Formats: sequence, structure tokens, C-alpha cells
Amino acid sequence: MIDGLLKNIIDPLWDKAATPLVRLRLTPNQVTATGMGLILLASAAYLWHRSALIYGLCLAFSFAFDALDGAVARRRGLQSKAGGYFDAMIDRYQELAVLATLAWVHDLWALALAGFAGSVMISYAKARAALEAQVSNDGWPDFFERLERIIFLCALLIFTGLAASFGLTPDWPIPAGLALYAVLANATALQRAARAARMLRAVDQGIRDQERR
Repeated sequence: MIDGLLKNIIDPLWDKAATPLVRLRLTPNQVTATGMGLILLASAAYLWHRSALIYGLCLAFSFAFDALDGAVARRRGLQSKAGGYFDAMIDRYQELAVLATLAWVHDLWALALAGFAGSVMISYAKARAALEAQVSNDGWPDFFERLERIIFLCALLIFTGLAASFGLTPDWPIPAGLALYAVLANATALQRAARAARMLRAVDQGIRDQERR
């Protein structure tokens, strides 16, 4: 939702931040792959150090780096459907890596599975609609999209880590946060499915109207 509503503000900021990568002549796919590598490294490190603050900050940097692939593509004129597909696939694996890491460290497999299921269904609702009819990639301002989910996970970890740094060691933020993540992700999947159903019913009605003529 944030990315769609504030696209005209956010894209120029990403374009400016991508300048060093453009000067290094990195391709968008190289940026995407590097972002995946950074997230895997941060996740593997969390298995060892167990510091939610460090993990949250590392993820924030890694996801911000990964988000520069689109800006690099625009500035270098390397936009492609294959690149967009590669980026979308990597996005799902990134989210899976983070949720699996949290599940492993905090023994929250059921909540992580529910959250990942919701995030996958958010993407599937749009992708499946596109197989039924031609739909625009824009105009899907749903509540808990990928950017919101990334911000949520990073904020959850940073909050938990800061609480620990002040001598507080609450056990509830990670489980409660993952539970809320799962609820919001699945609610957004249903919201997107309802939107897709309305679009497809409109297409069906248009076809029937044409047949009557």
C-alpha cells in the first residue's frame, strides 16, 4: 500500500540512493542476488548471536539494498520482464528465510507457517487473476503488502532488541508480532482475492454484454 500510494515520492529517493551501484555498473539481477545473500548472512548470524536488535538492523540494511534493483534497472535502462520475474521469486525466498529463522530461534513454526502462507497468497491472488484475464499491475492498494511486511518485521526485531538492551527481556513481542503478522497477511490475501473477484466479474459481465450485441 505504501509503495503504491507514495510511488512518486519513493522512486526518486531510490534512484538517488542507487547512484553508487550504477557507477559500479552492477546489473539489477546482481543487486537482487546480493540482497538475497545479505539476508541469508544476517539470518545465519542470528542463529548464532541471538540479538534481535542486530538482526533487525541488518535486515533493514539488507532489504534497503535489495530494493535498489528497480532503481538500477530504471537508471541503466535494463528493465525487463525476466528481471521482474527473478526479483519476485527472490522476494518470496527472502521472506521465507526470515520467517524460518524466527521460527527456528524462537520455536514458532506454526505462526511462521501461517504468516508465510498469507504472504504467498497475497502474491498468488494477483498472479492467478492475471491468468484469467488481463489485469493491471497497478491499482492493488492492499493493506499488508511486501513493504509493510518488511517494515513490520524489522521494527518488531528492533523493538525487541531495544527492550533487551534496557534490561528488559520480554518473551511476548516475537510471538505476538508473528501472530499479528499472520493475521494481517491472511486478511490482506482475502482483501486482494475479493478485489480480484470483482475485477473478474466485471470482465465476465463485459463478455456477456458483447455476446448479447
